[in-house]
Amino acid sequence: MRVALIDYDSGNLHSAEKAFQLMGREAGAEIVVTSDPDLAARADRIVLPGDGAFPACREALGEVDGMAEALREAVLQRGVPFLGICVGMQMLATTGHEYRKTAGLDWIAGEITAIDAPGLKVPHMGWNDLVIDHPHPVLEGISSGDHAYFVHSWRFQVTNPDHLLAHVEYGAPVTAVVGRDNIVGTQFHPEKSQSVGLRLISNFLRWTPA
Repeated sequence: MRVALIDYDSGNLHSAEKAFQLMGREAGAEIVVTSDPDLAARADRIVLPGDGAFPACREALGEVDGMAEALREAVLQRGVPFLGICVGMQMLATTGHEYRKTAGLDWIAGEITAIDAPGLKVPHMGWNDLVIDHPHPVLEGISSGDHAYFVHSWRFQVTNPDHLLAHVEYGAPVTAVVGRDNIVGTQFHPEKSQSVGLRLISNFLRWTPA
């Protein structure tokens, strides 16, 4: 099994690569960091990380010739399991509103809006307790009250409540995990979330979408 960790110059991939390699050894998975759309198109699983501003990440992904098309073909047509992390998750949305209105991939309907948390610091940075909204194979062994690590100022507001798998409370509910079909995304960083994050990565590597 080959897992493509997509490199499009939008974040430090080192910690994510280490975490996926650690859990990949247990799952018999080869982890490949790549900016090659042909390799991504042939992968058995795809991970799209992302750090920074939504429009910058979206633009950077679009500048990798053929990558957006390769991801669309693999994920939407072949049904390859996909995991988006942080802004990689946010780009699943229909539209982002950070700095300017920017079209997302529109794989999970919704919008990226600013966190509204009066009296609390933004960005939302540090550990927070997950609240599981819908059970999912990637959340197996993870319970409400388990901690995950967040660094972000914008949140994913999903159109369909069934696509909200987990949230945290930060002044108001803030989306933590989204998913539908063969697609999942986490606002938190699993590679920085210790046992909870490693469990989610392990679950993803073993997940066979129905």
